[in-house]
Amino acid sequence: MTVQTDLMDKLDANKQTMIDIRRHLHQHPELSFHEKETAEYIKAFYKDLDCKITDYGEGYGFAVDIDSGKTGPNLALRADFDALAVQEDNDLPFKSVNPGVMHACGHDGHTAYLMVLAKALIELKDQLHGSIRIVHQNAEEVSPGGAKGMLAAGVLNGVANVIGLHVMSSMPTGSIGYHLNETQTGRANFTITFTGKGGHASMPHLSNDAIVAGSYFVTAVQTVVSRRIDPFDTASVTIGSFDGAGSYNAIKESVTLKGDVRVMKESTRTTVRNQIEQIAHGVETMFGVSADIDYDDNYPVLVNDPALTTQVTDSIKAAKIPEITTVFDCGPQDPSEDFAYFAQDTPSCFFYVGCQTADGANHPHHSPDFMMNEAALIIAAKAAGTAAVAYLSGD
Repeated sequence: MTVQTDLMDKLDANKQTMIDIRRHLHQHPELSFHEKETAEYIKAFYKDLDCKITDYGEGYGFAVDIDSGKTGPNLALRADFDALAVQEDNDLPFKSVNPGVMHACGHDGHTAYLMVLAKALIELKDQLHGSIRIVHQNAEEVSPGGAKGMLAAGVLNGVANVIGLHVMSSMPTGSIGYHLNETQTGRANFTITFTGKGGHASMPHLSNDAIVAGSYFVTAVQTVVSRRIDPFDTASVTIGSFDGAGSYNAIKESVTLKGDVRVMKESTRTTVRNQIEQIAHGVETMFGVSADIDYDDNYPVLVNDPALTTQVTDSIKAAKIPEITTVFDCGPQDPSEDFAYFAQDTPSCFFYVGCQTADGANHPHHSPDFMMNEAALIIAAKAAGTAAVAYLSGD
């Protein structure tokens, strides 16, 4: 029997374990940088296994090292384990018991599949060459992200390549999506507070209305993408919050706006930032207000290494895994991912595992009714496991 066959058998035998782990995590979610109990639960799983556990960074991220004892490359597999500040709106027996916190993005599934896969790889390590670093990453959802801190602490020291994946509720279960080169958008967030002079609504000439200034900014900033970005490029600017609540007969002294930026090229990031800041300063002059700008350029564009991604997807296709119905180029994806920091540091592959529910209903990521088809767990484990054993086969 080959190591690939042995791996598939071990994963099939532990299919229910993945589901049980996922449901436990789903029921007990924790927010980014506060995942102490989650980290302890994951570490307890490895306690009696033949591996080494090392903490990385200031949060709760850690890695599990599996050494085959034979010469070969060091491959890293990564999964995130934080939840979101979302109140769950699903009627499930394992519904979140923590008010206002929910695994609304599938990270519970990522962790569950990788834990079981890691256990199988530990049991099969004598048949492999080189070593595997299982990266359990905290705080993917909140800037600066857990990946950045773990990188600074050396989590990828000695690692040749990194493989990660994300379940996708928009893709049919059974499908594997991938893309070469620029694959997910880079991200920035900003907060701008416009401060003028408050006053009585009956005497506007004695005030500088911050709401008018802020409203003009919202309108003007729409021209950044439409008039400053190449039509063949990709960018978006969203104002997600306008805090201008006040009294009906009072002119507001200050308003605070929060915005989101997505780009597919790092050069575009600079253009968008410069334009937003220029417009904000123009509003200062036009309306006689001041603008306090807090601009956070965070997650980079996620760039998949073409050679590694081709190697990974070719190995998945060649394995003819019965649960996988298609492996296809899904094109660039709109969301951002702090796995991009790993890919920026070390040649990486990030692919997607469809997890659409059997009824085909829409359960978007980050929504209160996010739901995944748990059949995706075994698919994720087999796909990532196949890529890992092919990489470490010694050929």
